[in-house]
Amino acid sequence: MSMRPWVVVEAPDSRGLRRVTVGSETVGSAWSVGELRRILRRIGLPEDVDLEDTAFICWRGGDSSAWPDRQWGRRAVLVLMVAGLLASMALSAAVGWPDAVGALTFAQRITGVLFVLSGLVQGVAAVMALDHWGRRQFRISGAVVLLGVLIALTTDSLLLFMWLEEKEYTPYLLVFLPLWCWSLWALVLLVREKCWKGVPWPKRFAAGVVATALLTGVSLAYSTMYQPAAAPVHFSLKAKFGASRADRSVSFVHVPLSLYLKNTGGIPVYIVNDVYTVRGRTATYSRFPGNDDLLTEWRDSAGGLRSPVGEAELYVGDLRKTVISSGHFNGPGKWLEVGQEYSLERVFQIPTDAPYDTITVNVQVAYMRKDRGKLNVDEFSTAHYTWQKTEGQYYCEWLGCGQQLIYSGRVRHNNNLINVTRRPRFVTAVWSPGLWFISSISSLRFREAKGALREEKRELDRYGAATIRTDAEVPVAELLRSAGL
Repeated sequence: MSMRPWVVVEAPDSRGLRRVTVGSETVGSAWSVGELRRILRRIGLPEDVDLEDTAFICWRGGDSSAWPDRQWGRRAVLVLMVAGLLASMALSAAVGWPDAVGALTFAQRITGVLFVLSGLVQGVAAVMALDHWGRRQFRISGAVVLLGVLIALTTDSLLLFMWLEEKEYTPYLLVFLPLWCWSLWALVLLVREKCWKGVPWPKRFAAGVVATALLTGVSLAYSTMYQPAAAPVHFSLKAKFGASRADRSVSFVHVPLSLYLKNTGGIPVYIVNDVYTVRGRTATYSRFPGNDDLLTEWRDSAGGLRSPVGEAELYVGDLRKTVISSGHFNGPGKWLEVGQEYSLERVFQIPTDAPYDTITVNVQVAYMRKDRGKLNVDEFSTAHYTWQKTEGQYYCEWLGCGQQLIYSGRVRHNNNLINVTRRPRFVTAVWSPGLWFISSISSLRFREAKGALREEKRELDRYGAATIRTDAEVPVAELLRSAGL
């Protein structure tokens, strides 16, 4: 056998791992004497070989007693790194998957896909962490871990920034806030040990990783703040009275009413609330009013709560309106796709000797854009009767609430980043014949929502909710004439 030693044990690296070479070939690496003996047995040396025999082994950077591996510390770092990357992967998948498969806009689908892909990268980085804090058989394992940590820091920072806008409690806060702290610790650790050393052109690689993470963060932030308002919402809403018919058996006139609604815009919408109300107007006529000033006449009449706000006539005073008929048009929880239309035919009755001079109909429709959120239609379309004690939280005594129908259901924003950084939102609609027409969106349920006006306004804007209306009026004389009276 040659007198020249042919097994070389290199000096410990920063983690205490010593590389073992035979000639120019690396045959393994060892954390301890026991691991070194297993390597030596694998290459054919006897089990009881003398490690101090320089005929077989050459020690560099320390003798056989130099094993500075801090096993528990190294394993603790490995466990924390893998756990953080796997948790970030799960968070990215949970945030991105609903948008990737169910978002109604292309921008939000791209956002979801980006989150899912970033989760996959973090999963690969978790596998590479086992190698980086192990034998380091792959030169790029440290750089891949760094990329995963940067992605985690970017996404967690975005979620934290969005949460700080309104500071509402959400269970996801217990995930992305600790992960944000973890990602800072992991980044400092990786940068301190210069984990990109084994990569060809390390400076270029590091710059590319940082640039990629920044571009990903900017694109996610843009897609999060962007609201798809380019396509406006347009409707065609019409109301029309038909030719009336007299009833020979009773002294009443039957008056047909036609209502029509069509989505003429480019965005599908949910119907949050709708109502039509038919009213008969009574008035006192005078050829010579007490005051020839129209404003004075209106002020006196309106001051006495006899004239509806917005109506003023010189020769007509003591204006009053009586509800004749009221009901839903299409109904809460329904929706209209682009180009879809809906019509309703109703008939109401008035006495032939009714004191009304005109009949008016008012139609109001509250809607929400479907490209901004998804409404739980099954839950929302169920009416709750406030006068029934079995309705639980919706019950309200007759003297306080009268008769109301309440509709309430969960709504999820089309951008899941908003859902995970906010409390749940609920759409609430209130309807009572001729009286109540209320629609709101807030984080509070029915009774609690009355004190959240600022939040309601913000949420109505966020979900693209608004109200449209139309009115029609016909003289009673015209209805009687068409009935042949």
